[in-house]
Amino acid sequence: MINFTTAELSNLLAIYIWPLSRILALIATAPILGNPSVPVRVKLGLAIMLTILVAPTVEKSLPDIDPASDTGLIILLQQVLIGIAIGFVMRIVFVAVEMAGELIGLQMGLGFAIFFDPQNSGQIDIIGRFLGVIASLAFLAIDGHLLMIALISQSFSTLPVGPESVTAATFTTLANWGSEIFKSGLQLSLPVLTALLITNLALGILTRAAPQLNIFAVGFPLTLSIGLLVLALSMPFYAPILEHLVHDGLNFMMGILNIDKINMPY
Repeated sequence: MINFTTAELSNLLAIYIWPLSRILALIATAPILGNPSVPVRVKLGLAIMLTILVAPTVEKSLPDIDPASDTGLIILLQQVLIGIAIGFVMRIVFVAVEMAGELIGLQMGLGFAIFFDPQNSGQIDIIGRFLGVIASLAFLAIDGHLLMIALISQSFSTLPVGPESVTAATFTTLANWGSEIFKSGLQLSLPVLTALLITNLALGILTRAAPQLNIFAVGFPLTLSIGLLVLALSMPFYAPILEHLVHDGLNFMMGILNIDKINMPY
C-alpha cells in the first residue's frame, strides 16, 4: 500500500496544478487551439499531456508554498492570467484581420452579409470571415500553433511560477498591444478602401453631371465589382503581411515572457 504524507501530496499537487492552469488558459484563449469547434476533451487532454511533459523541468523552480493556501491560490490565479495573456496577444492579430475585412465589407456594401462567428461568439461579415480563414491558414503554415506551445513551455524558465512572477507593467504593455487591432486592420484594408473611395468620388461626379442617372442601380454593383477585383489582386500581397503580423505577435509574446529565442522541438 502506497502512503503519502500531506507535504508530499501538496508538493505533488503543486508540480502539476500550477503548470496545468497556465497551459490550459493558453489553450482556451489561443486562436485555432481555442476554437469552440475543438472538443473540450481534446483541449483538456492536450493541456494534461503538455503538463506531464513540462512538470519535470518546473519542479526545481517551484516555491515551497501550499497550493491550498491564500498565496497558493494567488499563484494559481497568476498562472491563469499569464496563459490568457499569451493567447490574447495572438488573438489580437486575428481580430485585426477580421476588422480589416469588416471595413472592406462595409465599403463594398456587404455589411448585411453576416455570419455567426463561433470563435468570438458574435457576428462577422463575409469578407471578415474570408480574411479570418486566410489568416488561420497562414498561422498554421508557419507552425504558429507549435510556436505558441514552445513559448508556453519555455515561459516556465523565464517567468517561473511564484507570487511575484507578473508585474503591473506587463499588463500595461499587453493593453497597449490592443492598439494593433486598429493599426493593422486599417493597413490591411487600405488598398481596397482607397479604390472604393476613388469609385465613390467618380460616382458622385457622375451623379452631378447626369442627375437622371439612377445611382442606386449603378453604384452598388460597381462598388461590389471593384471591391472584389481589388481584393483579388491584393491577395498575393496579403500572405506575407499576415505572416509578418503573426511573427510580430510571437515576438511580442517573447518580449512579455523574456524569451530571446524559441527552441523548437524539431
